[in-house]
Amino acid sequence: MSGTTRPRLRLAAAVAAAAALVLTGCSSSGSSGSGDAQTGFIVGKGGAPDTAAAGHRKDAPDISGTTLEGTKVALSDYRGKVVVLNIWGSWCNPCRAEAPNLQSVWDAYKDQGVQFLGINTRDIDPANAVRFEQEKGVTFPSLYDPDGTQILKFPKGSLNPQSIPTTLVIDRDGRLAARAMRALEAEDIEAMLKPVLAEQKS
Repeated sequence: MSGTTRPRLRLAAAVAAAAALVLTGCSSSGSSGSGDAQTGFIVGKGGAPDTAAAGHRKDAPDISGTTLEGTKVALSDYRGKVVVLNIWGSWCNPCRAEAPNLQSVWDAYKDQGVQFLGINTRDIDPANAVRFEQEKGVTFPSLYDPDGTQILKFPKGSLNPQSIPTTLVIDRDGRLAARAMRALEAEDIEAMLKPVLAEQKS
């Protein structure tokens, strides 16, 4: 197998896996690159978030890349802070519904040792995602991950994302503490965040 064929196969596999991830959450009846596509939503697990006790958490992968604004960012940059990681797409109606809730909690906690970070996926044209942020007033950064490469770094069997939207809480030591695979209200986000924020760094 040639050296050029292998990267193409890896890219194709990443795209296929990302597409499968999307189909377990938001499903679009229009173009996945269009912010105006009509979308349906299938809840992943719903109900209460999945959580892991402090002594039984797995390390989050080292997510990294370029934000929609063109800045280089890595999840490890925020070690020592509690990170709320939200996976979203501009084409996803539940993502649109929860964006103001994420922003309101970010506004309330960003000076308390908390960092919000998004992963934007399946937006073929980043302009759609930028417009989404502008329309919803979102000010925290989001990595641009159109083919799901960063999402696929999460190991199976951990609190890995399995639908869109998914929100994860990562503790100060970079470990996966909580996961919700549905659109969240502000109080839901706070309920996931507060117990982890109350923990002391090990």
